[in-house]
Amino acid sequence: MQTSPPELIARFRSAGWWGDATIHDLFAANAARVPERLAVLDPPNRADLVAGEPARLSYAALDARVDSLAATLLHQGLRKGDIVIAQLPNVVEFVILYLAAARLGLVLSPVPMQYRGHELRHIVALASPAAFITVASFRGSDYAALARQEMQDRGPVLLLCGGSAPGCVTLAERSAGADELARLPGVSADEIFTICWTSGTEGVPKGVPRSHNHWAAIGWAHFDGAGLREGDRLLNPFPLVNMGAIGGCFLSWLRSAGTLILHHPLDLAVYLRQIAAERADYAIAPPALLNMLLQNEALLASADLSSLRCIGSGSAPLAAWMIEGYRARFGIDVVNIFGSNEGVSLISGPAEIPDPALRARYFPRFGRSDIHWPARTATMIETRLVDLDSETEVLAAGPPGELQIRGPGVFDGYFRSPELTARAFTADGWFRTGDLFRIAGEPGDLRYYEFVGRARQQIVRGGFKVSPEELDELLAGHPDIAEAAVIGVPDRVLGERVSAMVVPKPGCSISLDELRRYFEERGVAVFKWPERLQLLTQLPRNPMGKVAREELSRLASAE
Repeated sequence: MQTSPPELIARFRSAGWWGDATIHDLFAANAARVPERLAVLDPPNRADLVAGEPARLSYAALDARVDSLAATLLHQGLRKGDIVIAQLPNVVEFVILYLAAARLGLVLSPVPMQYRGHELRHIVALASPAAFITVASFRGSDYAALARQEMQDRGPVLLLCGGSAPGCVTLAERSAGADELARLPGVSADEIFTICWTSGTEGVPKGVPRSHNHWAAIGWAHFDGAGLREGDRLLNPFPLVNMGAIGGCFLSWLRSAGTLILHHPLDLAVYLRQIAAERADYAIAPPALLNMLLQNEALLASADLSSLRCIGSGSAPLAAWMIEGYRARFGIDVVNIFGSNEGVSLISGPAEIPDPALRARYFPRFGRSDIHWPARTATMIETRLVDLDSETEVLAAGPPGELQIRGPGVFDGYFRSPELTARAFTADGWFRTGDLFRIAGEPGDLRYYEFVGRARQQIVRGGFKVSPEELDELLAGHPDIAEAAVIGVPDRVLGERVSAMVVPKPGCSISLDELRRYFEERGVAVFKWPERLQLLTQLPRNPMGKVAREELSRLASAE
């Protein structure tokens, strides 16, 4: 299954951005070069999640397991080009499946464990998968029954991590015959490798097909931005279903021939134990966790972060005090990551922006021919800001514009959705991200982008536009707040008013008057001050860990 137009393939290959190496080729090179190095290991609490004891596999052992699973999938009748849905937690079998699918030329479509019938029904109908691979149960929930219900008679439900269930096939890895695997048809790096799914601003998940070359190209952004090195140990708590985990840790693991430390679901005690026990060099963590940890002296006193050189974070604005705190106290650089399944890849690391305070707010203006950056991705992509009303390019500091991108890491269109694709791209081939940025920097040296917000999420109060993300960051620094998010609530006079949805820390209380004083003390414009406060026990989040503002709006309406 090929996605990119021939002229793009020729252009990207001519520039050296695309090549012949598939995802499996990258892995096979590591297995041949460092066969005894530890490649991947299970979460230590695996037994609480799915059947089986935690595994620790060298590259040689992982290579053998990949061949074995490839042979097993062939025995089940799966062939090159078949679409296979996978709903699996972060265990070693998921990594094995990725590599076996890459070897066979299967199109792997990973979905979050949080997806239920509503989301899966749409995905199965659109993708027409040849098989659905999952677990019998996960943390007590019957995933086999869920998959069987949605697949009906479309194809088999295959259970990968042990256990059995009625109407499903439990996969037993077979010995791979050399002749059997040698006869496999060739796989081109230009062919589709995955179909990932967005969180679905249109109401249903959208499929994002990406080729081996798409992944290889965009993988450099995270690798360079985080300053990763040969043999690094990478701790990944994000589900292996989207850009954060695949384009981030998975591709960086292949590039570094390092060790992939799996974690699922996010459990702070287990997470900190893995950093200490496995001596992680690099880890990914959501901003809320990093904020909370830095403010908890008891946890910090018991944690050993001495091995960490860098932490990647994103999906929400980062606080300057948090980045400065990790650098000052532990010598750890926090990298600010802004990405999407479609191919956005802005990364603000110490090589580009050494100042932690600036790194929290700004991203390098990658993709501008007049600005040089050390990261490879800076010359591979093109970026521009476009005014939403006039559709003219924004070239001056200040006014916001929609970020538009194109390049070898950008997908070519939504899966089997020509109308969505047509709306997502400009006539000259730029992807409309829907993300608002402004140009920032010193006069005469406008080197940065500053995130403003999602075009559809801005609060418009009396004609003034308010970025929820900006206020989220302010609230994250409040000493009595565990987590918070801001939304707009309808108002007959002003259009919208600012509402703060707040989770207080245990034993703390928050009032609206206190929040307004907090904003006043920080010199925030009055029209941005919260005018409504709703206390919650936790913020609703989507399967990617992002705050679900639509759900917050429903909670606000219900109150």
